[in-house]
Amino acid sequence: MVNCKEVLSKNTVAGLGLGQFLSLLITSTGFLSSELAKRGINAPTSQSFLNYILLALVYGGIMLYRRKSLKAKWYYYVLLGLVDVEANFLVVKAYQYTSITSVMLLDCWTIPCVLFLTWFFLKTKYRFKKLVGVVICAAGLVIVVFSDVHSADRSRGSNPVKGDLLIIAGATLYAVSNVSEEFFVKTADRVELMSFLGIFGAIVSAIQISILERNELKSIHWSAGAALPFVGFSVAMFLFYSGVPILLKISGSTMLNLSLLTSDMWAVLIRIFAYHEKVDWMYFVAFAVVTVGLIVYSVGDKMDENPAEVADEEVEQSKQFDEEAVGRGNSCVISALQNGESLPLLKK
Repeated sequence: MVNCKEVLSKNTVAGLGLGQFLSLLITSTGFLSSELAKRGINAPTSQSFLNYILLALVYGGIMLYRRKSLKAKWYYYVLLGLVDVEANFLVVKAYQYTSITSVMLLDCWTIPCVLFLTWFFLKTKYRFKKLVGVVICAAGLVIVVFSDVHSADRSRGSNPVKGDLLIIAGATLYAVSNVSEEFFVKTADRVELMSFLGIFGAIVSAIQISILERNELKSIHWSAGAALPFVGFSVAMFLFYSGVPILLKISGSTMLNLSLLTSDMWAVLIRIFAYHEKVDWMYFVAFAVVTVGLIVYSVGDKMDENPAEVADEEVEQSKQFDEEAVGRGNSCVISALQNGESLPLLKK
């Protein structure tokens, strides 16, 4: 049975709290993107470009100030930047072709991908309680989808097959990006990761903008109403990217993706209190189910146990035991010699 001390442990509370803060940030980026879309601005890569610039300036400046040598090869960060930019691009692009219900459902493909990648590459061990937590969270999302179908979202989009393929590809790239970041956070350095992700993400975005969004940017009539959501989106994404490595180190990439499932529920609360809209009651049930799933996952048995690290700990304990035994043996020998006693012969 899970006791209160385990449930309220420092890492559990920190992981749950930070996960929901990141989920709120993702929700805010969705509303800001919606505001930009209402104004006829459709430049997803350009929106992410400012975020990468902020990451490069802030964390690159910190890295230059510290003057530490790199802990990972720079070309790994090039690949990570490419994957991250294209994941953002594909998911945003999918909204043009398929319904929001399909996007919400298929975006969950990230979770099994993350489970597999962390198990295969990072040797993460998932105990039964954690798998139960994942299933409960997935059940909460299914309730959200049924709620959308029950209420208003019956449109399949202009090209649902194309949209579904885009979201599956984007979700897979998100999983690769999340697991790669978890690896770098635990083996390299968080500041190094963020600075190089910003640098190479900005370079890849700039190239993509020059090819795909150049005409779109020229046609935008910039005003305060257009600039504020644009800048707000970039600031929210910067805070999100800054918080992700911290949650990855505390709880891992699976907890990150499970926490982001509540972003749709936060969006519902904003629609209720900010826009005074009516929503289906099933949303509240879904929010409660996902919350329970997150708690079950957080208080489960420890994951991310690296067999090599466990073996190293056992070797260290063995060495300490041997040293203590030798120390006790030497003390006995010295004491016997001081007392003039003879030492017993060892039998073969």
